[in-house]
Amino acid sequence: MERLGIALGAGLSPADTVECARVAEEIGYESAWIIEGHGGDQFSLATACALATRRIRLGTAISSVFVRTAPTIAMAASCLDHFSHGRFILGLGSSHKVQVEPEHGVRYSDPVTRVRETVEVVRALLRDGTVSFHGRTIAIERFDLWFKPLHNSVPIYVSALFPKMLELCGEVAQGLLMVFSTRDSARNATAHLAVGAARAGRSVSEIEIATLLPTSVDRDRKTAYDRVRPVLSFYVGFFPRYRRLVSEAGFGKAADAAAEAFAHGDRQRSLAAIPDEMVAALTVSGTASDARARIVEYRRSGIALPILMPVANAETELAEVVATLRACTE
Repeated sequence: MERLGIALGAGLSPADTVECARVAEEIGYESAWIIEGHGGDQFSLATACALATRRIRLGTAISSVFVRTAPTIAMAASCLDHFSHGRFILGLGSSHKVQVEPEHGVRYSDPVTRVRETVEVVRALLRDGTVSFHGRTIAIERFDLWFKPLHNSVPIYVSALFPKMLELCGEVAQGLLMVFSTRDSARNATAHLAVGAARAGRSVSEIEIATLLPTSVDRDRKTAYDRVRPVLSFYVGFFPRYRRLVSEAGFGKAADAAAEAFAHGDRQRSLAAIPDEMVAALTVSGTASDARARIVEYRRSGIALPILMPVANAETELAEVVATLRACTE
């Protein structure tokens, strides 16, 4: 089986999330990524997954650098590296101002610098066991780890969509995490990754390109599309950054219409503004054969690791998610 990841943590209970990771390993998925925003704590879930599996890699997609301190992230990463026996990948990102400030009560500013400085602090703490740091967004007088990590580093992937963060990823990370990708996303991202890589004296080929892909599979293509349409409506309507991303992918008029309706609380009009062409271009959706063909297209476009993100909510049954995992690989 070619490399394929699964993103978990939205909609499913903690126990079902762990079971999904276990089944994904059994099927042959190479990695399971725990998302966060709402739902369960990602580090707790990833630890439970680590203890229930033996081979599958585990990652965060992503851990926000604003809602946890850098030392807290480093401690969690080191513990997960221990419990997974070196299978853990730390996915970091800035999240969004519209989420961080009103939902967490934390000031959001200078996200690129915050990500850079968090990476520096995490690496220094795991490497040296202690860190003092005085940057533009982070100031730490001294923090001691108080235990010896299993390894003195963990792979770090950075979530990035636009030039400045992509260049930072190219400079400091082992991997890139994208979302809502098209067949052009990897090529466009690589140009900016290369700028950052050159600044650090490294090759862009050292950076793995991965992307999270909302996934909906059904025998009936329309049913599958309709199941994933609310995901696009919400992300375009609530997050300005995703609205920009979708607009730059060629769906500006539809994104504007969906966002305007969403802002006025008209969810049905927002859903109606999401065309099938947008669903097809930005997700892995349709029949099982549609989904498998789409995964092949992403791989051919330069994405080394497609990460499927099955559509789920509080009413979703575990069996539905497992059926999606199997349909995309059989």
